[in-house]
Amino acid sequence: MQVFVTGGTGYMGSRLIPTLLERGHGITALARPESQSKLARGCTPVLGNALDGDSYAQSIGACDTFVQLVGVAHPSPAKAREFVEIDQKSAMEAIRVAEQARMAHFIYVSVAHPAPMMHAYIEARSACEDTLRASGLSATILRPWYVLGPGHRWPSALIPFYWLAERIPSKRDAARRLGLVTVAQMVNALVHAVENPAQGIKIVEVPEIRMAG
Repeated sequence: MQVFVTGGTGYMGSRLIPTLLERGHGITALARPESQSKLARGCTPVLGNALDGDSYAQSIGACDTFVQLVGVAHPSPAKAREFVEIDQKSAMEAIRVAEQARMAHFIYVSVAHPAPMMHAYIEARSACEDTLRASGLSATILRPWYVLGPGHRWPSALIPFYWLAERIPSKRDAARRLGLVTVAQMVNALVHAVENPAQGIKIVEVPEIRMAG
């Protein structure tokens, strides 16, 4: 596949790109000038602004897959404004230019929902899901809740509570939908999405993300 990645220097992108390169895919990655050196060796950098699709639109034409990974680091309820100004804005721009380029497949990392918290985050990501559906693009939408990995491990303490909740019928569905996944599982799920393009819209929830690991 020829894959265009936004957020390639971030927590997930910095792990996904080397994996895709090792598997023989061609990678073009968006980066700001000050972040270009952080991209994995072997991918083709494109200098631009994730919040302005026109800054990179001319560079995606040769790609068949678009992977949108831009997002605010360490999401929390205090970052509601950033979710709109960064997460939502960058995804809307990505969908716009991908639609104009008639991209064959769009991959978007959303968030598990409904949920009892992080409403602003869910609202921003859900708005992007709605726009993606309306675009007519074929897309895979992954919906993790919390991704465990280096620097992101505090929810590990909740694993016993998840174990218990999954054994209570009234709480089982929510516990599985809002379960924890590892960054390795997310990368594997993203690789699977790249190599198995959806026809129409495919939703990948936490249980399926776990299976990818």
